[in-house]
Formats: sequence, C-alpha cells, structure tokens
Amino acid sequence: MTDPWVALAPGTDPAERTRALRRAHTAFTTAGRVERPVRQVVADSWRRSARAHVSPECTAEVELAEADLGAYRAEHPLARVMPLMRELVSTYAMDGEHLLAVCDAQGRLLWVEGHALTRRRAGRMNFVPGARWAESAMGTNAPGTAVAVDRPVQVFAAEHFSRPVQPWTCAAAPVHHPHTGRLLGAVDITGGTPLAHPHSLAFVQAVARAAEAQLALEQPPQSPETITLHALGRDEALLVAHGRKLRLSRRHSELLTLLARHPEGLTGDQLLLALYEDESMSPVTLRAELSRLRALLGADLLASRPYRLTSPVEADFLLVERRLGAGAVSGAMGAYGGPLLPSSSAPEIVRLRERLDRGLRAALVDRADPQLLTDWVRSPWGGEDLDVWQALAGASPRSARAGVQAEVRALDREQSA
Repeated sequence: MTDPWVALAPGTDPAERTRALRRAHTAFTTAGRVERPVRQVVADSWRRSARAHVSPECTAEVELAEADLGAYRAEHPLARVMPLMRELVSTYAMDGEHLLAVCDAQGRLLWVEGHALTRRRAGRMNFVPGARWAESAMGTNAPGTAVAVDRPVQVFAAEHFSRPVQPWTCAAAPVHHPHTGRLLGAVDITGGTPLAHPHSLAFVQAVARAAEAQLALEQPPQSPETITLHALGRDEALLVAHGRKLRLSRRHSELLTLLARHPEGLTGDQLLLALYEDESMSPVTLRAELSRLRALLGADLLASRPYRLTSPVEADFLLVERRLGAGAVSGAMGAYGGPLLPSSSAPEIVRLRERLDRGLRAALVDRADPQLLTDWVRSPWGGEDLDVWQALAGASPRSARAGVQAEVRALDREQSA
C-alpha cells in the first residue's frame, strides 16, 4: 500500500479484508496483540483507545442536548462554513447514501446530515449531533481519530475499535483556522464499504481545504502576542516575550511553568500547594515572589485573582504533551529537550516531570522504533534507563542485537549491585 492513511489498497477484496480485521480486532481486545493486516495508524489508535479504557462494545454518549447544542454550534467558527460544506458534499452524500458529519476539536458531533435512511441507521449507534465521538471516548473512528492525530484518516469496517460501529466506513479531515492554525474540528463522510476508496479521503481533504480557504477571507482576529517558555532540560527556564529573552530564576521558572500548564489561572492557595512541600509556608512568601515576577514581566502579562498569564503561552513541555496525545511519537521525541526543570522539587513540578517522562518512555517502548529508542538511551537523561535498553534489544536488527544485549546485561548488573 503506497498511502498508509488509505484503508484499502487497489485490488483488495473488502469482504476478505473485513474478515481478517475482525480476527485481528479480537486478538487485540482479548490478548493485546496487533496482527496483520492492521495498518500502523489503526494499531496506534487501538493502543490509545485501550489506554483510555474504551470498551469494544461502547456506544456514544450525547453531551450536548438540543438547547445547549444550538447555542454552542451557532457560535462555533465552523458554523460560518457549513453552507459551503453542505453545497460541496450534499450530492455526493445523497447519491451514495452517505452522511456529512462535522465535529469540534473535542470530537463532539455538531452536524450530521445526509441520506434519511442512513441517518436513521446511524442514530441507532448515537452518531447524532451532540454526541461525543472523540477517540478517547469511542475508540478508533474517522472524525475522532482525525482530531486526535490532526491529519486526514480513513477507517474501514473492523478497524473501528467499537464493534457496533464496524459495519461502517468513514473518512475525515481536520479543519484549522487559517489565521491562528488552531484546530477547529473535522469534516467527515460516513457510509458503507465504497467509502474505503482513496477518492473519498481525497474528497474530504478537499472539502476541509475549501472550508479553510473560506475562513481565510475573514478579517484576522486581533489576539495577544504568544509568549514562549523553554523549560525542558533546564533548571532555569528561558522566556521569550515581546521581543525579549529572559532567563528566569528557579522559583520564577516553576511559577511560569505552572501558569503555562493552567491557562485558566491558579489561586494563591493552589500555587502554595503546588510549589511547597511544607504546607505551613506563609502566603506572604509567595506574594513576594509573584510581585517580583510581575515586575520582571510587566503588569500587563501577569494578572491576579486568580493568577494567570494574559497572553497565549507556547511551552516546549506542552508541545511534547500534545504530540504524545496525538500519537506523534517521533515528533514528541524531537521536541523533548530533557526532563522538565530537573532540579525542581516543587511537588506539582515533580508530578508533571514524572508524568511527561513516563508517557514518552511508554510511547517509545510501545512504538519499538530502534532509532527513537537509540536516541533516548544515548541522551544524557536516558543512558541508564534499563527498560528502554531492553526494548531496544528486542527491536534492534540481528546484526546489532548482541552489542545492545551486552549493554543491557552490564546495566542490569550495575543497578543490581
């Protein structure tokens, strides 16, 4: 198959592939094994679904009832391009007895339109407006997986994680705001086996691009300047804001990291618990640190009640989190510059650091890519990571395996001594 994002290669028998996928789905859901002919994008999605504890028998829940749904989608940016998407898809959907569906960035369906009989059938599995079809809720499916990995994807038959969805085939493509790059949601076409054709994936990509082009004609919104925080592999974070580069003290590094992680803001009490192991620490000490930080950054950047940053923050550790969440392991590894504020003992920083490291290490071991595993064990922070060394021994080509196994034995003896 030349395109791993297309479900069926030319000449593939759909019925035979469906039977093979059902056997592979059973093997995965009962024993955790991924077998042929499961594509890599689907295998990665199945693993994310399992980690999210999605049931193979799940059905979607409706999160937005009629009144809430109407108000929410009226204000959603994709409402402005729905007439265009309807115009582009309506004939295709009606002729093929397909559905046009549009979801938001959280995988909630906002519109489901198309052939009446197909809509009734889809309604029996709650493929309806207001239902949540995020990958973390429903497992592998085109709209949910498209927003999870942020790229067009086709899902055929038993590639769906949920068995009630396996009679269906769908293709979806993410839609971004052209001025900000923000993921707005995805446009999806859902129907029967004929949608497994490469043309359906190309078509839904074209619809997404047309929607973005329409949005590009709008006046760009005025938004605050994004600030950038580099906190991975550094004891003292680097902040880039308003054309200035600021090397922060260790306490200010911790404060900025916490505020970047919580854009909604944190109260003084929450910051005290996050920063200090000693619960008797005086709030006066914290207020003094925040006052010094405000003087350094400028009063317009740090607000209070609750304490929060007034400009969008792009932080290196948040980028790694997003890429891991999307299954982009190579991209996450490329953005990872080392442990988060490695010398910090602030309780919440320690939790964030350990969670990020565990997530990345688990993804590397799961992916079993020899180059990525080698990059980790050859890094300053991964050289003594026995679990990753063992994964590398299993993933290495036969010609290199003996040398890696020798490293594993030596490290095991050293750590057992």
